[in-house]
Amino acid sequence: MSASPKLVCLGNPLLDIQATVDEAYLAKYSLKENDAILVDASSNEPKMAIFDELLQFPDVKFIAGGAAQNTARGAAYVLGAGKVGYFGSVGQDKFSSKLLAENEAAGVVSYYQEQSKVGTGKCAALITGHNRSLVTDLGAANHFTPDHLDKHWDVVEKAELFYIGGFHLTVSPGAIVKLGKHAQATGKPFVLNLSAPFIPQFFKSALEQVLPYTTYVIGNESEAAAYAEAFGLDCKQDDLASIAKHVLGGSTTRTVIFTHGLEPTVIVSANDVATRPVKALPKDSIVDTNGAGDAFAAGFMAGLTQGKNLDQSVDIGQWLAALSIQEVGASYPAEKLQYQG
Repeated sequence: MSASPKLVCLGNPLLDIQATVDEAYLAKYSLKENDAILVDASSNEPKMAIFDELLQFPDVKFIAGGAAQNTARGAAYVLGAGKVGYFGSVGQDKFSSKLLAENEAAGVVSYYQEQSKVGTGKCAALITGHNRSLVTDLGAANHFTPDHLDKHWDVVEKAELFYIGGFHLTVSPGAIVKLGKHAQATGKPFVLNLSAPFIPQFFKSALEQVLPYTTYVIGNESEAAAYAEAFGLDCKQDDLASIAKHVLGGSTTRTVIFTHGLEPTVIVSANDVATRPVKALPKDSIVDTNGAGDAFAAGFMAGLTQGKNLDQSVDIGQWLAALSIQEVGASYPAEKLQYQG
């Protein structure tokens, strides 16, 4: 893949290690069926053993995880190999080798910053029936630095648009601003996903630092509600259009897109408030809604990369999200399906 990627994504790479366990295994580590907890390798936490133990399970699956990396892989599903590049920080270990292999198989070009003293971030997904208990060690993902972009600045300069996972606001706002300044100076689209309610709640200043560079901001209804609360907005927390107008600020070039499950997607720009209905799937075809937001962002970014207009790009986002929720994890059908707009 010698050609430089058109779309560059920045985020926190995690290797998802997924396996089916029984209730006794959860009990062994005092876990609930739908837990989501963070563990730290430096704390001698007994739960760290889970990551090695899962490797022995017969149905273990490795998925290149982390929200922005999910989006990168989804965009590559639509765009093809070599069109999407991904920046993030990993350790020098067997987990980053798996991650690299997953990205290569998906057609994503990885520009990893490697940490010699910290392990690759990983998330154990322990499946019991329809439940999933998540145990995450962020590890090396927390150690990305802006100078890694400098080492690959030719990739940045050749890229045509940028996608930032909001989780990276907790790691390196400086790296995001660096890309944002380049995008602004060259007129390239710069897209930020809010990613989780805790981002506006606890990383408001980092968000405020980055928002001026954005041309598109993506979020869901719970992230919008958290934004409204964090910024003290005088509107109902489900009034997505009013919240989006605040995210716009005085910008005439920014567009805000809020997804809302099966409710219509809300699209707000300086001179327009629009909604786009979601095509509902039969309930029995829904396998796993985990990663649907990442898939929507992937389809949207793929549309923009192909030069589609805003409405078409949102439609591709909804189409790819619908494909993803019929698979386990943030995955896509093995058979390559083409978007029929």
